Amino acid sequence: MSDASVAVHADAEVLAQAVAARLVVKLLDAQADRGTASVVLTGGRIAAAVYRAVAALPAGEAVDWSRVDVWWGDERFLPAGDPERNETQARAALLDAVPLDPARVHPMPAADGPDGDDPEAAAARYATELAAAAGPGVGGALPHFDVLMLGVGEDGHVASVFPEHPVVHEERSVSAVRDSPKPPPVRTTLTLPTINTAQEVWLVAGGSDKAKAVAAALSGAGPVPLPAGQVRGLARTLWLLDRAAAAEL
Repeated sequence: MSDASVAVHADAEVLAQAVAARLVVKLLDAQADRGTASVVLTGGRIAAAVYRAVAALPAGEAVDWSRVDVWWGDERFLPAGDPERNETQARAALLDAVPLDPARVHPMPAADGPDGDDPEAAAARYATELAAAAGPGVGGALPHFDVLMLGVGEDGHVASVFPEHPVVHEERSVSAVRDSPKPPPVRTTLTLPTINTAQEVWLVAGGSDKAKAVAAALSGAGPVPLPAGQVRGLARTLWLLDRAAAAEL
């Protein structure tokens, strides 16, 4: 796995623009290499700004959006269309504005979906969808992820993997999360082993409220590493920060 590198930008707006530009280039490079590209999306205020910036970039028109696979790193287990769902945010900011193939868009199941109010069944359904996308002869239960984006919580969580929560130790590809310390309490998430299969993992954080967690994750401080300090891309691990989030480095 890769060592982490850090890029610091002036403020949250510049950060979002920079991440958007990197994402477009990454998608174009992946399509040049393999004909397709795959991205795992995250949620949060910076993520929404990134997606809006991608939608506004003229270079984004060079991406063949019909050959982009879209996954999610985690989701709030709420009804479809709920404004708190990461899917809803991403669709409003970007996905509804580009010509994606609906069959290549893979939202995590909603609380009013086929599994009803059972997040364990929803997690198992998503794991099955991931395995099906891996295809025969791939040698694993996961598809190829070109880039997997993560926000970083004030407590150092990534996706919905929270410090000292049992999901930290989960080895299945997708897990339900109950009793989340951050509302809503019920979620589904990719696990750390799944996150660490991505070619590139990008950890995106902006604001002074993230500075302590960023510093602790990058330094490995504390008796138990924060979830944000336990993720590594196979080829690249990139922390993308604004100056406020990087203030304690």
